[in-house]
Amino acid sequence: MYFKILIPFYILLYLHQTIKIKTMTPYEFNQNLIDMKSNLQRFAVSLTSDRDTALDLVQDTYLKAITYKDKFVDYTNLKAWVFTIMKNTFINNYRRNIKENTIIDGTKDLYYINTSSDRGFISPESNYAEGEIEKAIDSLSDEFRIPFKMHVEGFKYHEIAEKLGLKIGTVKSRIFFTRQKLMHILKDYNS
Repeated sequence: MYFKILIPFYILLYLHQTIKIKTMTPYEFNQNLIDMKSNLQRFAVSLTSDRDTALDLVQDTYLKAITYKDKFVDYTNLKAWVFTIMKNTFINNYRRNIKENTIIDGTKDLYYINTSSDRGFISPESNYAEGEIEKAIDSLSDEFRIPFKMHVEGFKYHEIAEKLGLKIGTVKSRIFFTRQKLMHILKDYNS
């Protein structure tokens, strides 16, 4: 009985002493990274859909792979390890960009708005059109103009109703009729 247990033990001991696992040298590690450059670039372009951003992603991936090469287990799948670094870097950059471009509305309802704060270039024609629209809105009577302007400024129907002492249905209908009147007044702008 002891003999049956000892034979596998001696075989494992013998194998352990005779087979020495070789570690990857820094040169081999770096050479393997360089050899997969074209594969990394193709994968980066498929993730980003932009050549310049893809090159930045490849560079970030190389930097992280070299920085954390002590985390790599020798002679496992280096390609899978590096591609995982690239995918995680892309995801983290994407999340960071989304957070940077998110504006938080401080109202009671706490809505998250994903709009850019930059309005971009404003053409002279659009300034003229904006002036015409403002003039058309100001030509309306107070009962239509005030609720409509409040709605455009971001007030919700129930907030407008409370501030003006109206029923919510009245507010909704006045805003609807104001839109109809403005469409009629500004029919030259409809295309």
